[in-house]
Amino acid sequence: MRRRTIFLLFSMVALARAAEPARLLVLHKAASTLGFYTPEGKLLAQVAVGRHPHEMALSRDGRFVYITDNGTMRIEDAGQGGNTVSVVDVKTRKRIATISLGKFHRPHGLDLDAQSGRLLVTTENPDRLLLIDLASRSVLRTYDTGGKTAHMVVWGPDRRYAYVSNAGSGTVAAIQLDSGGVKTIPVGQRPEGSARSPDGRWIYVVNRESHRLTILDPARNEAVGEIPTGRGPVRVAVTPDGRTLVYALIHDGAVEFADPAARRVLATVKLEGSPVSLSLSPDGERAWAAVQDRDTVYCVSVKERRILRSFRTPQGSGPDPVIELPERVF
Repeated sequence: MRRRTIFLLFSMVALARAAEPARLLVLHKAASTLGFYTPEGKLLAQVAVGRHPHEMALSRDGRFVYITDNGTMRIEDAGQGGNTVSVVDVKTRKRIATISLGKFHRPHGLDLDAQSGRLLVTTENPDRLLLIDLASRSVLRTYDTGGKTAHMVVWGPDRRYAYVSNAGSGTVAAIQLDSGGVKTIPVGQRPEGSARSPDGRWIYVVNRESHRLTILDPARNEAVGEIPTGRGPVRVAVTPDGRTLVYALIHDGAVEFADPAARRVLATVKLEGSPVSLSLSPDGERAWAAVQDRDTVYCVSVKERRILRSFRTPQGSGPDPVIELPERVF
């Protein structure tokens, strides 16, 4: 009777936890898991994915999240790396599939076109851009990136081009997806994160070791301006109104804000440690940044430009990207 009572209690606790709505997805790069959290930072569940995952993208309906199973912790690390993209069902909190990338290893950046259901994925071994059909979960086509260390990627405004940060070459590759033609655009040292403006007029790319942000014109596929930043910008996002850029500074240990029209920094919010990721809530009111080596996630107010809260992830989990789920998911 006592064992049955204990079992029932544990079952009730498990059911209650499973019923709690998750609003945050945090990718644990070091622990190779996807964490489901409440907005306050309570861990509800973890799902095992591929070794050392790097980036993730949410489907349009919020049902699935796609994760690059890179296989190494840093782009500087040696090793063949993994060759899969994990597919996790957000509602059931289970990995339901993997997409094989075949001979293409160390997948890193990715960007999902919600309308067509096509996914762009970069790989570092060899340096390529892959176009994936999510309905069949297969690779449709591969592209030369014209550079070294293919890192992050973003769709162009009309979905005819993709823009790949060649971190080892100091260029961004503008890849014409129909023809496969490549134009490499010089930017700064170690370009990493990128974002498209809401109106599609601009592509913003941060250059980690040049401490500046490059503004690209996708109509001409040229660099048309830059914004000096703090030290070490690694990831960037743009608010829904297009008026504010938000990015993480790995060397300065901060989240910074800039005005893309005036091309100047507006404010800097200091964190404890070095953030490796930056994302915005669906409404653009909150910025999420993870400090990997401190197992800490920060929530920063975009309007007030101050830290709202922070929380710890499991020790040694090494959090990286964060996605705040839209309310309509559940």
